[in-house]
Amino acid sequence: MKLTVNNLKDTEQVGKIIARCLEGGTVLCLDGDLGVGKTAITQFIAREFGVEDYITSPTFTIIKEYEGRLPFYHMDVYRIDSEEDMYDLGYEEYIYSEGVTIIEWSNKIEDILPDERINIEIQRLNDTSRIMTIDGRGRVFEKIAEELKNYESTGN
Repeated sequence: MKLTVNNLKDTEQVGKIIARCLEGGTVLCLDGDLGVGKTAITQFIAREFGVEDYITSPTFTIIKEYEGRLPFYHMDVYRIDSEEDMYDLGYEEYIYSEGVTIIEWSNKIEDILPDERINIEIQRLNDTSRIMTIDGRGRVFEKIAEELKNYESTGN
């Protein structure tokens, strides 16, 4: 499914919808060029999910942990050199936990991602508008897709 978000308010609405559908064990993968809004959508999802801390990109720490409705893990694998590095960081403990994991730049570790996940590719249209291509597999993805179709049919 493809969604056009025209501004930060639209992005926030999409983030809220996604957050309401998340369950323990969900993996959400975010990809797109630098500055397209991967961390912004993560912030909106986290806030709706009950995370009170301010979310920043964990580019240098790779993984940040937060508390929300469930444990909330935010990974930025931009600086990862190999999938092996992810295992050294305890990647599997996060991915296969009862928490929710959001991974920015997930395409760098695609071969070790679980099959059941949500993928969001963000592309810049102009200074404020983006196209989000959302696909995935699993029950949580199906819930998100249904809710986003309802959102889209109301004219955002």
